[in-house]
Amino acid sequence: MIELNNSARQAFDDDGFVVVEQLIETDHLDRLHQAFSDLFSGKFETGVRPDEVNWQQADGDPSLTRQICNGWKANRDIASIVLDESIGKAIATLAGWSGVRIMIDNVIWKPPATKSLGFHQDSAFLAWFTPADLLTCWIALDETHAEGGTIEFARGSHRWQLREPEGEFHAPEDYRKPMYQAARLEAVDAEIAYVEVPAGGGSFHHGWTWHGSGANNSTHPRRSLVLHAMRSEVEYVPANFAQGIGPIYSRYKRLGDNQLDENYFPILWREDGYRTPQIETYLGPTRQ
Repeated sequence: MIELNNSARQAFDDDGFVVVEQLIETDHLDRLHQAFSDLFSGKFETGVRPDEVNWQQADGDPSLTRQICNGWKANRDIASIVLDESIGKAIATLAGWSGVRIMIDNVIWKPPATKSLGFHQDSAFLAWFTPADLLTCWIALDETHAEGGTIEFARGSHRWQLREPEGEFHAPEDYRKPMYQAARLEAVDAEIAYVEVPAGGGSFHHGWTWHGSGANNSTHPRRSLVLHAMRSEVEYVPANFAQGIGPIYSRYKRLGDNQLDENYFPILWREDGYRTPQIETYLGPTRQ
């Protein structure tokens, strides 16, 4: 279980993020490292291709950060982490939500010498569901340091004015530029915080917190598994499918209503005790 004390919750409210030294047990790491190798080599354990495959070993640019979205659908070791009930409950605790479901996961691998990921706000891309609140759990699968391209946050930036997304995400020339532009409009000096934790540690951050990561200038890989979570009661906003990531995830909309199908957006935790029952069947006894 992930225990978040009052100081952790206060840090999240004040800063827009909180760093946690341990989110998963270290005995999961070897299996997760293998899952990363499998996914980026095109080996999908379940036979289902992830929703977004932005890098593959056969033809991927070695200078770019490797990224896959919804690896949980292709690999049950990934699913065992991002569908974890205790992580869902921790998210609900920080956000003050009555329930949590997964929106997407990100499988991110930064080998040495790979380039940056641009600063952005996750919620700026989420016009396709309502309420459009988001909270993210970022899990380091390797020990992280500033020179290794770990995730960075602009402290307190979740309280800045909401802005339209801008700038490049993969390998921008100046990965902090959009954030610094937003800080100037706020008339504040941005304070950068690096998440430096052992493997298995990580952070939680608000959907409007500015964040990104620099190049990996170390000699070690930086792998991370990311859960983007939303309220359990969200619904589709059909008129906004053309915006943001809508064209991808609108394919899961049911014909008769605007409810999100739990087969594709499972509920991880709800205060009344409910959790999508198919999760345990999907994971199987060895991964629960």
